[in-house]
Amino acid sequence: MAQDTEQQARTTRPATPARTLLPLVLPAVAVGVGASLLYIGVSSAAEQLQHVLWGPLPHALGVGPYSVLWMFVMLVATGIAVGLVVWKVPGHAGPDPATTGLNAPALPPLVLPGLLLATALMLAGGPSLGPENPIIAVNVSVAAWLGGRWMRRAPGALWPMLAEAGTIGALFGTPVAAALVISEALAGRPIRGMLWDNLFAPLTAAAVGAMTTTLLFRPAFDLGLPAMGAPHWQDVLAAVVIAPAAALLGLCAVAAFPYVHAAFQRLRHPMLMLPAGGVVLGALAALGGHLTLFKGLAEVSELAHDPAGWTAGQFALMAVVKLAALVVAASSGFRGGRIFPAVFIGTALGLCAHALVPGVPAALGVATAVLGILLAITRQGWVSLFTAAVLVASPAIIALLCIASLPAWLLVTGRPQMQLREDGTPVR
Repeated sequence: MAQDTEQQARTTRPATPARTLLPLVLPAVAVGVGASLLYIGVSSAAEQLQHVLWGPLPHALGVGPYSVLWMFVMLVATGIAVGLVVWKVPGHAGPDPATTGLNAPALPPLVLPGLLLATALMLAGGPSLGPENPIIAVNVSVAAWLGGRWMRRAPGALWPMLAEAGTIGALFGTPVAAALVISEALAGRPIRGMLWDNLFAPLTAAAVGAMTTTLLFRPAFDLGLPAMGAPHWQDVLAAVVIAPAAALLGLCAVAAFPYVHAAFQRLRHPMLMLPAGGVVLGALAALGGHLTLFKGLAEVSELAHDPAGWTAGQFALMAVVKLAALVVAASSGFRGGRIFPAVFIGTALGLCAHALVPGVPAALGVATAVLGILLAITRQGWVSLFTAAVLVASPAIIALLCIASLPAWLLVTGRPQMQLREDGTPVR
């Protein structure tokens, strides 16, 4: 009887009045716009620096911009530059990036300039990391600091939630995924009112962040692969094979992650760890080629533009090299996230599957492989699903991705993540 009463209380929970939600609209809009503008600003500055470092500068020196020599020089130089920031700039560019994920704590304001500088240098210099983790950390910190002074009566947890949702929307163009990520965070907490009421402000921030980025920065997530038609039985079979296979490869990298991190930690000083990471990344770039450099979004488009331009072996090599580069970059102290490089890895794996079995549509191979690798590396189900979906313009892909996610999730759930605790043990 008591359980029935409790269940009835949950199902008849009253909705929050509109007068309570309306005051949240302006803060959510402000945070969404601010989160997007910070992402655009850092990305634009890094792209301008990248254009100089990998274009006019090597040409002026009489060196090919993607020659083995220049790739090696640039990656080591980037390690030295980021090492100097971590060593000398106040705040040391934030915590060890191996210990951070999408759910970032608010950092002291003193830390943020160094973290942004280290991120921009990394993005321009070529290590295989994306901007997501540092950008989320900075936006959460700024929102918590300013929001606590602007609206003192608002709950302290509101600002990090808005900043995280706004940044995810800005980064991936998926406001729905951002709201669903927030719903996962709310699942273990007692909430007042209906779930949709609690998602109202984060969804607003995510939608505004995504739209601001789309209007000002115009990111291109759709790879332009041929759209799938109506799915067939063989497509279902391909989906449930490719996604777990990609997840298994990702789990291999996750298993190696704490050991690689411990090896770099033995060097103890950032001016040793980061240049050493640059040396290893330079060797990997020489093996995998220039497409395995950088965060990978532009390089993914190049792969998808001409899927027949590489063999299955070349796609497989690029995927493995990029995965190794991701592990090294995240272990050696470069500030950055893991989602954007994982998209490249999944795309290369999906195109490898298409090259091996031409009957597998390229769009299906790419989407399911991206889903599998993201599930293994991030353990963020909604972000993985929506990121994989936005890469290919095919209405039929959503159902196949949901089916493919089931065996892939059974493979990765309960296993270590590509994130470490302060003592170096993996988070589960």
